[in-house]
Amino acid sequence: MSFTTKQDFVERVKKHLAPADADLKSDLSPVVIGDGSGLTTAELRPAAVLMGLIDRGDDCGVLFTERPKTMKAHAGQVALPGGKVDITDENAAAAALREAEEEIGAPRDQVELIGQTMPFRSGSGYSISLFIGHYPDNFIPEPCEYEVDEVFETPLSFLMNPDNHKRHEREFAGAMRQYYAIPHEGRYIWGVTAGMIKRLYDRLYHNKIGSLDL
Repeated sequence: MSFTTKQDFVERVKKHLAPADADLKSDLSPVVIGDGSGLTTAELRPAAVLMGLIDRGDDCGVLFTERPKTMKAHAGQVALPGGKVDITDENAAAAALREAEEEIGAPRDQVELIGQTMPFRSGSGYSISLFIGHYPDNFIPEPCEYEVDEVFETPLSFLMNPDNHKRHEREFAGAMRQYYAIPHEGRYIWGVTAGMIKRLYDRLYHNKIGSLDL
């Protein structure tokens, strides 16, 4: 089963995910298998990302960012807008909205959040909350030059098609690691970002709650 209509996707988000204002705790399921296995809940640093949708008629576009290759961390990586939850943020939802405004100019008071997944544990030690929401229909991204090299759009129907979720394996630090990648038109969505999208698909279309089921 995969994406049929944008209305069906939104209904599934509201049915199967938690409300955007819920206070959720990490389920400790690793997004990248084999990473961070020794981390405890107390050691995880909270973070939040926004899977923002733009209405495109029969489909929706999902906005991703590509990090500048000059950044000290995550240089050149593809990601959803987001970052660490700051002490000044009211909650994870506020952090996701703030980061989207800072990174791509999305006005936080005009983004409608419709749900969130259980937080994901990343191998780098973060507990990441994934929020689903709508950007204004007329939104045009204005990327922050220090944090974002480019903003691009991928169809929601492509992301919610399991045929596009490619499982890979490679050696890292002496161990074999498994991860997902979702290549699209020369873009390479992979690692934690692809893992979160894969788990979102599993939750919405198969009502799975656990890890990557590898």
